[in-house]
Amino acid sequence: MDLSTTYLGLNLRTPIVPSAAIPLSEEVDMIKRLEDVGASAVVLHSLFEEQLLREKFELHHHMEYGTESFAEALSYFPEPDELHTGPEIYLEHIRQAKTAVNIPIIASLNGFSPGGWVEYGRLMQEAGADAIELNLYYVPTDFDRTGAEIEDDYLTTVREVRAEVTIPLTLKLSPFFSNTANMAKQLSEAGANGLVMFNRFLQPDIDPEELTAHPASVLSNHHDMRLPMRWIAILYGRVEVDLAATGGIQRGIDGIKMLMAGAKVTHVCSALLRHGVDHIRVMESEMNHWLEEHEYESVQQMIGSMSQLHCQDESAYERAQYMKAITSYRADHTLV
Repeated sequence: MDLSTTYLGLNLRTPIVPSAAIPLSEEVDMIKRLEDVGASAVVLHSLFEEQLLREKFELHHHMEYGTESFAEALSYFPEPDELHTGPEIYLEHIRQAKTAVNIPIIASLNGFSPGGWVEYGRLMQEAGADAIELNLYYVPTDFDRTGAEIEDDYLTTVREVRAEVTIPLTLKLSPFFSNTANMAKQLSEAGANGLVMFNRFLQPDIDPEELTAHPASVLSNHHDMRLPMRWIAILYGRVEVDLAATGGIQRGIDGIKMLMAGAKVTHVCSALLRHGVDHIRVMESEMNHWLEEHEYESVQQMIGSMSQLHCQDESAYERAQYMKAITSYRADHTLV
């Protein structure tokens, strides 16, 4: 069976791509291991806007500190190692990964607000990254900002990164837009080559005994794939970008569903953290088995086949199915 696909202009052996997560990509040896078990590409863990802004602040501090002192006080100038702890290590990590493996390396830049930090997209490209995933992770809490203003910040950030790089640029999005379809269209027009759907915000939990709020890190489950699958099916063929699915993909059949909806690749993370990276082999075997059993020769035959564009009942992905689902549940279950 031919599982090969293309994503962002990259030729990939299979649609299975480990997504951005420190345990999966922080060490070059692990990236090599991912290649060995069948990963077709790797998205590196993110370099955060906060790290880059802190870097600039520390540089300014060191360069200004002591400017009123004697010219002979050379110790006031910062040592190079003090200035390049986070970003430089990340760029070197890209270089080492590119040397160590033959699969594409997709760098991840995590931020939101427009600003000088986006220049690191160019540095990632110069370090050898095959593409950049811009992770727009932002929870708006300013009561005075409108949705239109927030969306404009997204678009400005994309344009600024696009101006810095010539390699493919994909956007990892939140699902929380007033009109996701229109936003996807605008992001494509702003220069995005792909969309990753969706970013999963980790919600805080409350400890009622200690009276504290704390982040709750919960791995995704099978049910989390419904939201990205729905929107991928709606956008496929209507927006000029490659679509990537992420969230809840645990088995080979989950990947099959996402491809049928219109995804070019399926990003996996939680499944690998649960079962180990060898699970990539299991998923690939399951996908091969499904294709053979259903007489498909390649995944290219199925991509988008169950999208809204090719679905006889287009309302299946829209609100019209809500009443049908509720009625079906009531008919099949007895309430006691």
